[in-house]
Amino acid sequence: MIRTVRELSRHNDVHDAALGLRIPSRYRQDWMLFADWCLAADHRPIPASPETLALFLHEHPAAIATQRRRLSAINAVHTRHGYPPPGRTETVRRHLDTTRAHRLDRLGRLLLQRAAELPTEGWPSGLFGRRDALLMVLAATGMSFTDITRLRRRDLRLDNGALVATARTGERFRLPPDPETGGNPTADIYRRWAEVQAFLDQYPGTHLLRHHLTDPVEIVADPLDAEQGRQPLLPPIDRWGHLPHAQSVTPQSVSMLVRAHLSGRAPVRKALPVPPQDDIGTSVESDVILDSGYYERGITARRRDHEALGDLTDVFGEIEQRADALLDELLAVLENL
Repeated sequence: MIRTVRELSRHNDVHDAALGLRIPSRYRQDWMLFADWCLAADHRPIPASPETLALFLHEHPAAIATQRRRLSAINAVHTRHGYPPPGRTETVRRHLDTTRAHRLDRLGRLLLQRAAELPTEGWPSGLFGRRDALLMVLAATGMSFTDITRLRRRDLRLDNGALVATARTGERFRLPPDPETGGNPTADIYRRWAEVQAFLDQYPGTHLLRHHLTDPVEIVADPLDAEQGRQPLLPPIDRWGHLPHAQSVTPQSVSMLVRAHLSGRAPVRKALPVPPQDDIGTSVESDVILDSGYYERGITARRRDHEALGDLTDVFGEIEQRADALLDELLAVLENL
């Protein structure tokens, strides 16, 4: 009997009794090196986090070809057992390609500079400025445009002054405070956008939001509930300032916005005058007391109108027939001209 390639591959697999895994023989040496290091360093080899893998590569320096072979082995074992490959992340790619890492660092600094220059108040300039600033902060981490669009509100948090973003793949991006000043502009940028979304949680609609961005008031944000946490972090904004919470910006839009801000060709959204409003809070309507016959009169009126307008279908049908006849007559006249 001729064995298939898959059967031969399984026949040559090595069984890792400690972890209960079957390791392809060609990956055995590299995998065992990684697994033994994880055991000694008290890390979990599978599923391994990108940070664990990056630390492993740092503590086991080798030629680029060797490191890539190790990544292939670790990724293959993860994929074979139903886990996402940890080596296909920005953290690991930067570790292997220092030239790319330096280029992304320069780009990240420029993006953060552009983000700090965007307006934070005014309508609608402050709304677009706050969202685009956070978008550029996330792009500065090296996160892919697709991963940025998949972020939910629950995926960003502040941890001891650092802004931490967790991608759908599980990869975490950490933007720490400045070691000299202790300040963190990226955390401030995140807070300003989170404030907009918290305001909309309490006062849905753009009418009150435009007053808030013109004359901000303090917003006490409650912890996100399950539904709020699942909302897209970066929704699109139309020209009227409406934000559909169930939608997220597309990767194409993120790419276009990042390029536009970097090149200085981003659309300039001037702050528009907002009519003064004494109280931007929600008004409480007085209770309206209806008499006992209110609903009965309404039902009687709808029944009467239904009977009176019941023959409208026939009337509209007759009008449509007359219109068709007139059109036929008009076409006949045009043909004889």
